[in-house]
Amino acid sequence: MADLLVVGLGNPGNDYAGTRHNVGFEVIELLVDRHGGRLRKGRERALVDEVHIGGRRVALAVPQTYMNLSGESVAPLVRRYDIDDLHDLVIVQDELDLPVGRLKVKVGGGLAGHNGLRSIKAHLHSDDFVRVRIGVGKPPSPEQGADHVLKRPGKAVRAALAAMVERAADAVEAIVAEGPEAAMGRFNALPDEALPGVTGSDRQS
Repeated sequence: MADLLVVGLGNPGNDYAGTRHNVGFEVIELLVDRHGGRLRKGRERALVDEVHIGGRRVALAVPQTYMNLSGESVAPLVRRYDIDDLHDLVIVQDELDLPVGRLKVKVGGGLAGHNGLRSIKAHLHSDDFVRVRIGVGKPPSPEQGADHVLKRPGKAVRAALAAMVERAADAVEAIVAEGPEAAMGRFNALPDEALPGVTGSDRQS
């Protein structure tokens, strides 16, 4: 049992490390490092650990199912950690509809075409979970969507994403300590990170 379950979305394997699609994984890895944990292989097709953040027991996980099948891992994790209220499930994800340098906390609502979220909703029969949405910018055209999220970005964008991973980890800690509504008030209104050298589609809003 855990007070909260925080799941970072992404794809397993070195081929996907450092891509836009894997920023959720990076946030979980940072939280594990901050709080003295170590991810281990779990039965739920995920790497998992439990840490204490502000006196609360928090389960951290990264599914190993590939993004489009995330629900196959998240649903059994929800059962394992006895998460009855989906406001105690936090999903950390990449978000095409936000520019690089922006982050938003959201409770429930639409899925914005995100296949990982779609899989989770299908398995949980609800979309009433909390999301930490990390902006990765829109691709130049819809046909380039897969390349946009699955190829490693250039140095300027990569540095900006690293800064947003730090901010997203801060947002998760705020959700744990204060609840999602308070975290929304703190993080959704923050200005964009300074992004020298980032132009074009990465700055679209």
